[in-house]
Amino acid sequence: MNHGKTLSPSPLSDSELAGMQRHADPLADQTIADILGDWPEGDVAMDAPQWSRIDTVNRLFGQWADNASLVGWTAQGEGVDAAMSKALDHYVQTAQVLPPWADARKIERAEKLFMEHGALSCILLFCASLPECYVIPDLSSVLHTSGQLEQNAEYRIRSTAAMIFPVMMHGGLSQRGAGVAQVLKVRLIHATIRNLILHGSPQNAVRDLLAGGAGRIAPQALQTQGGRQAMFQTLYARGWNLQGDGLPCNQEELAYTLLTFGYVFLRSLRRLGIGLRAADEEAYLHAWNVVGHILGIDRALMVDTMDQGKALMARMQARGRAEPVTPDPRPALGQALMQTMENALPWPIVKPFPRLMTRYLCGRDTASDLGLTQPVPWPSALLFWGVLLLARAVDVAARMVLPRFSIVRALTRILGYHFMSKVLMSQTRPLQLPTELLNQVDEVMHSWSDDPHAPRWLNRIEDRLTTHGSWSLGLAGKAKAASAGPARQAT
Repeated sequence: MNHGKTLSPSPLSDSELAGMQRHADPLADQTIADILGDWPEGDVAMDAPQWSRIDTVNRLFGQWADNASLVGWTAQGEGVDAAMSKALDHYVQTAQVLPPWADARKIERAEKLFMEHGALSCILLFCASLPECYVIPDLSSVLHTSGQLEQNAEYRIRSTAAMIFPVMMHGGLSQRGAGVAQVLKVRLIHATIRNLILHGSPQNAVRDLLAGGAGRIAPQALQTQGGRQAMFQTLYARGWNLQGDGLPCNQEELAYTLLTFGYVFLRSLRRLGIGLRAADEEAYLHAWNVVGHILGIDRALMVDTMDQGKALMARMQARGRAEPVTPDPRPALGQALMQTMENALPWPIVKPFPRLMTRYLCGRDTASDLGLTQPVPWPSALLFWGVLLLARAVDVAARMVLPRFSIVRALTRILGYHFMSKVLMSQTRPLQLPTELLNQVDEVMHSWSDDPHAPRWLNRIEDRLTTHGSWSLGLAGKAKAASAGPARQAT
């Protein structure tokens, strides 16, 4: 890895940014196109070979348990033909390579920052990063079609965590980690979604459009089956307007999502009054830029500073809001996300806290986009704002003596810990990760019960609140059950 200073890419012009809607991921898209081949004209039968090939690919990348398993990996086994083997082998060998500008020291610093903030990192991801992710209507419409958030919000949240934790755990992007392997799975899933919606390669779809084609994929009357294939078949049948909407999961949308994991996370820390030093913020952004490279995102769409992130996100949101989708899928997605978090909290008076926290961290415009502006019970609002303002005031005074002291961090960690225990650490619905990696994640989450920057008395209070009654994580039994179960795939 490089240890020197890298130059920031020049900001894209408005026309260049708009053009990114017709660019996707040539490597991953060609991989899936080579595997699936040409879709038949007209209705697609349930026994079409493409469906079984998708299942085979999902089974194969379940073998990518960690980064080391990618080295020398080859596709083989039942259902693997020469075209699939060649395509997947080339994809893995090419995509696992980190960019020459990757800085190991900045990545290591970013990993430490994520882990130091512990359960707070989770609450910011799910009360800020994910809500902002759903602001762009075209991006939300794909999730709306697949039903991933409205009908199975917990699955979508756990799928996101199944990528974030391996990436941000110590050594996640190195040979000894598992982050690269998890990101390559997600990248291939994005390419599969594009192929399904467009009924073929995105490059071919854009080429046909530029040659004078209508750029429209007509909706299909496709009878879907149950299970995971139902989502694939629904995506295939949805229809698409390439002329008006660009490619699904295009470069601009991927880069916007990357901003929500890096820039929005750091912005949220600032809004809570526990922002990081500029060098730490830039290290965190750098680590996510490396993830973006592995995910197939163009370097010109990445940011290296918070000011760059603020400017790019504002431009992307303005562009997305200027092209509304009818019917608007965002309120249903926002409500489903909030309901999932509310269900994870033990006391009725704090159940509106995720909604209030999202409004505070994301602002009025995003809250309005997601339909989160309805009044909440006044006792809950009074408690939330009273505790938040009091904690911020105490933090300002206490930091004159203890620079790293923060009651705000402690309180948000408590909310995050309850959320993890209910949604991310469920014994009956574990994160979909290989068993060994799942156990490592369990250990990391368990270590977050104490804040390394808080005084002992504050950690004692946190311990009492985070282990209240049935809300204790019970990780020992969880780890035992995980070690006895089959390997899990992040699909």
